[in-house]
Amino acid sequence: MNRNSRRIEILDAASKIVAEKGIFDLTIDAVAEEAGISKGGLLYHYRSKEVLVEKMVEHLATNYRSKIAKSAAEDNEDKGKWTRAYLDVTFKQAYKNKDMHSGLLAAKAVNPALLNPIHEAYSEWQQEIEDDGLDPIMATIVRLATDGIWLADLFGINPIENEQKELIYETLRKWTNE
Repeated sequence: MNRNSRRIEILDAASKIVAEKGIFDLTIDAVAEEAGISKGGLLYHYRSKEVLVEKMVEHLATNYRSKIAKSAAEDNEDKGKWTRAYLDVTFKQAYKNKDMHSGLLAAKAVNPALLNPIHEAYSEWQQEIEDDGLDPIMATIVRLATDGIWLADLFGINPIENEQKELIYETLRKWTNE
């Protein structure tokens, strides 16, 4: 197994712990056990819990950026393509691996400065949304509605059924084509 895939497995294990058990159960020992490696092996890749959480957030931001950029590049309609990409990736891809988003919760608890990669990404995304050829307020509303559903799902407080969520997605998607 190569070094990068082992690192991703460790990040996945840490994310799973936060998602299933909570932030306070995120320990080096627990992550090592979940990842099926020794504590020393984990510390070889991530020298502390703070570094592990930092890399969880960086991994999330990098993956999200990449998926959004790819989706926008594949859209043949220039007007609104970035907002559609954000919407599509969040609704259609981000929900599939919700555990990885747990890194944001861990970062907030461990050291809020570890959220900087996602703060930077959101600043870039907001600028892209405002420059997307759509009404900037309407495009921002699409982003905020998308984020609201994503965060409600992350916290497990979303009473919206999948059918209703799909109707909301379709409505937001339609707004990106107007």
